[in-house]
Amino acid sequence: MPFEFIKTDIPEVMIVKPKVFGDERGFFLETYKREDFVKAGIYKEFVQDNHSKSVKGVLRGLHYQLNPKAQGKLVRCIKGKIFDVAVDIRKNSPTFLKYVSVELSEENKFMLWVPEGFAHGFLTLSDEAEIMYKVSGSTYSPEHDRSLRWNDPEIGINWPLEGEPILSKKDKDAPLLKNADINFVYEI
Repeated sequence: MPFEFIKTDIPEVMIVKPKVFGDERGFFLETYKREDFVKAGIYKEFVQDNHSKSVKGVLRGLHYQLNPKAQGKLVRCIKGKIFDVAVDIRKNSPTFLKYVSVELSEENKFMLWVPEGFAHGFLTLSDEAEIMYKVSGSTYSPEHDRSLRWNDPEIGINWPLEGEPILSKKDKDAPLLKNADINFVYEI
């Protein structure tokens, strides 16, 4: 199998470590193979691919889309280095408001599976970073697009910041959890 699927403290969130074949010419790796992901419990149809570039200090998130247009994301950093975060926002979940964080980089080539019902965000650690991610569930829907404040004390993410982050207007204006529009409910 060309992937190692690493369980995290939140069982639905997984770190995906691809097998990299490298030599003096460069490297080769598979970034997605449906049958392996299905065996690992990530059975999703991906409906959209996104590519994002950010400079050092940019913090994007915490983003999600409401039901019925919720999205899952398979995130990887193809250039530079990011601190990537998935926050459980499913009401009644045993891991509600807990988060998983992982460093994704062009060196380690790790990916993070962020399921539906989770908010996602990242901080750029290198001078610049590019991420690509596959989206499951639904394509982008502006009417369902939502965000949470990146520094909400109720969530308490320990961002590895050097000073203040660079934020979009949307992220600056994002509500705290207590005022957020969330319609995810944990199902056993």
